[in-house]
Amino acid sequence: MALDMDWFDQMEQRIPKGEVRTRFAPSPTGYMHVGNLRTALYTWLIARHAGGKFLLRIEDTDQARQVEGAVEVINRTLEQCGLDHDEGPDVGGPVGPYIQTERRDFYKKYAQLLMHRGGAYRCFCQKNEESAVHGAALGAAATKHICPYRDISQEESDALAAQGKPYVIRQKIQPGQTSFDDVIFGRISVDNADLDEGVLLKSDGLPTYNFANVVDDHLMGITHVVRGNEYLSSAPKYNLLYQGFGWPIPTYVHCSPVMRDAQHKMSKRHGDPSYEDLIQMGYLTPAVVNYVALLGWSPEGEEEIFSLSDMVKIFDISRISKSPAIFDMAKLTHFNAVYIKAMTPQAFAAVAEPYIRQTVANPAIDPAKIAATLQQRCERLTDIPAQVDFYDALPDYSAELYTNKKSKSTPESSVEMLNAVLPRFEALGDWEPEAIKAVMTDYAAQQELKNAKVMWPVRIALAGKAVTPGGAVEIAWILGREETLRRLKLGLEKLNG
Repeated sequence: MALDMDWFDQMEQRIPKGEVRTRFAPSPTGYMHVGNLRTALYTWLIARHAGGKFLLRIEDTDQARQVEGAVEVINRTLEQCGLDHDEGPDVGGPVGPYIQTERRDFYKKYAQLLMHRGGAYRCFCQKNEESAVHGAALGAAATKHICPYRDISQEESDALAAQGKPYVIRQKIQPGQTSFDDVIFGRISVDNADLDEGVLLKSDGLPTYNFANVVDDHLMGITHVVRGNEYLSSAPKYNLLYQGFGWPIPTYVHCSPVMRDAQHKMSKRHGDPSYEDLIQMGYLTPAVVNYVALLGWSPEGEEEIFSLSDMVKIFDISRISKSPAIFDMAKLTHFNAVYIKAMTPQAFAAVAEPYIRQTVANPAIDPAKIAATLQQRCERLTDIPAQVDFYDALPDYSAELYTNKKSKSTPESSVEMLNAVLPRFEALGDWEPEAIKAVMTDYAAQQELKNAKVMWPVRIALAGKAVTPGGAVEIAWILGREETLRRLKLGLEKLNG
């Protein structure tokens, strides 16, 4: 088995050094769940905080589970969330390709190199030939492969391969103990006897996740690896691979899971939302990103609302918690309301318009005017359509709505108020908010009434609802003179009927 060592030297020479380099390496197997987004965010923040590089790598070696369009979902999500990458399939870079199936030849060569260095071997076992033994440390459901070909000579192995006997390449683990350091969980040691000699290269020539991950992270110069703590049990085998190649080991950051509750991890199968689901549910991307950042990371101080640029400045991996994070939809909703209130009126009007137009089709009604009444009262964009549907069509409401203790309004007083303001509105020359308001407040002052006693029945007549975004003044202004007068007359008919 001749190895081209010059080729390996050239691969080493192209690895960037002297900077922090992180990667987000998703499998294109579906949607972007919250845990994926958090991993991408933390990985991006580590790189940006250090002035380093953030890479996107597509790990598509599990072809059976690949979902069409998943790469587009990944790219779209990263772009929407502001997580720009310096290198990746779409932008290139010095250590490409950035799609694992396009790196297929690399893995075969590195598997051969690892065999040459004594860290791997060919396993010619067929499935029906495999013997397995339960390992106490592996758990009742786990099995450990015992391969009769493990310790044959290299010559024997080469001869069997030359005969065309199918094989996989497995990691060779020597007796002893392996220790590794994790930023969150500290130093962890395991007995090598408890580690399975897993497959590195499958019989079809494609690598397993564990092998491709290590090879690619080294060849791409990755300095910090962020992943879920479910990979803690695999970390010793990764370390042994790095050591087998004689490569430096990156900084490990194993994050605890995001949980739906104290017992259950978030799962699409159980109806938990993905990033795209949250956007469909009316949450703003910056609010989602801000909230997801706090699912396991706690900045100093009491402040919780941070822009991406703020987070870049203050992000510290030492403040990532060991404890699982509970995804609290109510807290996300609070964050969303804060972000909505902080938007410029123009920006909010732009994001609100599609939701307003779901129930307000009348082209004569300006959605920006409606948006101005919503912004300080809106928690989610999807709340909007039901709140403003009365602009298009007055609902069939009960005359009981005219009764309101706080404003001391009754059906009888409402008749009096509507009869009083109707001719004043008809005579009003300037249909603007201040003039509309003055009609009602001036009459209230003349009659020594509280403003609410006049405005309550006007709002009910115009909206047919007890709760509306905006009061009588705003609603009348948005509806316009003609529609306002028509609805006031209908209100009188209802009260007199």
